[in-house]
Amino acid sequence: MKEQLKFAVLTVSDTRTIETDTSGQLLCESLQQDGHFLVDRAIVADDIYLLRAKVSAWIADPEVQVIVSTGGTGFTTRDSTPEALEPLLDTKISGFGEIFRQLSYEEIGSSTIQSRAFAGLSNNTLVFCVPGSTGACRTAWSGLLKDQLDSEHKPCNFAELLQRGHH
Repeated sequence: MKEQLKFAVLTVSDTRTIETDTSGQLLCESLQQDGHFLVDRAIVADDIYLLRAKVSAWIADPEVQVIVSTGGTGFTTRDSTPEALEPLLDTKISGFGEIFRQLSYEEIGSSTIQSRAFAGLSNNTLVFCVPGSTGACRTAWSGLLKDQLDSEHKPCNFAELLQRGHH
């Protein structure tokens, strides 16, 4: 039987509200359509310390198994998600950013080189950070996250990792 995972969705933005956050909304709807639970959702300004505080709280919360953040992964001076959250990771999932950019390349060409999407594991919580566009969130969910967070996906998936409680 497919395991239902518990998610927190973070939108990194100085301007979005719940009403205008189409990327966060797409992630929330996608995970719920695929049988998972939304435990919490937040919009946090692109500030290293505010981001670390929110994500650290979720990493410490046993009710949150998966965190997906959208936004703040580009190359502008306001994009600080990697600098904020990579130090919180116990283990990086190196292939996530590589595969995301490969999928994204098929859609937006060489512009995907500016994506600093990344993922990792911290305190037995999966953390995935993807770009802020709704299209990028759709690509990440349908191309990677949907299968890798499905406990029945073979030959392996991240849901199994959480079930075993490995760090």
